[in-house]
Amino acid sequence: MPAYDTPAPAPAAAPVKILIAGGFGVGKTTLVETISEIEPLRTEERLTSAGVGVDDLDGIESKTVTTVAMDFGRITLTDAGVVLYLFGTPGQERFWFMWDDLLNGALGAIVLVDTRRLDRSFPAVDFFESRGLPFVVGANCFHGEQHYTAEEIRAALRLRDERTPILMLDARSREDVRGALLALLDTLIVKAEDTAQDTP
Repeated sequence: MPAYDTPAPAPAAAPVKILIAGGFGVGKTTLVETISEIEPLRTEERLTSAGVGVDDLDGIESKTVTTVAMDFGRITLTDAGVVLYLFGTPGQERFWFMWDDLLNGALGAIVLVDTRRLDRSFPAVDFFESRGLPFVVGANCFHGEQHYTAEEIRAALRLRDERTPILMLDARSREDVRGALLALLDTLIVKAEDTAQDTP
């Protein structure tokens, strides 16, 4: 019976849960929509008069809808051998109680910031630092502009870990978002190597 060379089956891509977090109106839904290979799940509702005095629209007056539960998307990074499941968190303070539930099983996060309203980024940074979840900071360049350097943003955010990457990105650019996800994967690898070295 002749022998046939049968190619080995390709290894299955490893599933990785990633959170996309940040303050109200920083571009989380846009980022998930930009990179997802499937039609993203959105849980957006129209802003109504009920949010007057509760939702701070200063600087984002044109915003008409908001995420009330989460956004969900998926992207396969074949070269990295992973499938990323992206969960966008709600940005409004009254929905932050959901963040701990979304955190379950997550390996890392992208914290989106808007340097025009940087004060709204502190809660997201504090959340992940206090829970020890690795993250990268993505400074969303609205209108293609960014008036601050990565080091200026780092200093303003007072990040505890000086190795936390600060990335300039446009949440509408697939290439920028993919680069941010790959940077996060690199951060997760470094974190895992550090943990392995510290383990006796």
